[in-house]
Amino acid sequence: MPEIVDFLNHGAASISPAVVEKMLRALPQWKLEYTQIYEPLFPHLGHQLEFLANAVEDSAEGAYKELPYYATAQATFALIYAHKRVGIIPDSVLNLGRADDSSVVRAALIQNEKAFAIYAASQDQDWSKITSQP
Repeated sequence: MPEIVDFLNHGAASISPAVVEKMLRALPQWKLEYTQIYEPLFPHLGHQLEFLANAVEDSAEGAYKELPYYATAQATFALIYAHKRVGIIPDSVLNLGRADDSSVVRAALIQNEKAFAIYAASQDQDWSKITSQP
């Protein structure tokens, strides 16, 4: 997984406030898409994406000011990456299409576990149910 972490870190370095602002305009539609994800090999992916979307949205809109910007940047990159249909593994590849999305999302959750756990608690969410499992 070190390669995925490097990929996430490199991608997060390109996230600017302008990128976050542009993504926020698309986020309501993306959240609807996340509820439709059915991937038996990655059963937590939709919920993980919804969690990251809410965290980025709350942070960017000033409703939650405690999330470190690096966590916001990594989450933003993970959301943008998961939304793309073509990635390291195209989403159209049967049984594996979401493997790369899941890995990037999980890397963002794991690297920022403490900050996201605090955010989850502030939202009355059980962090253990967010999980960093596939």
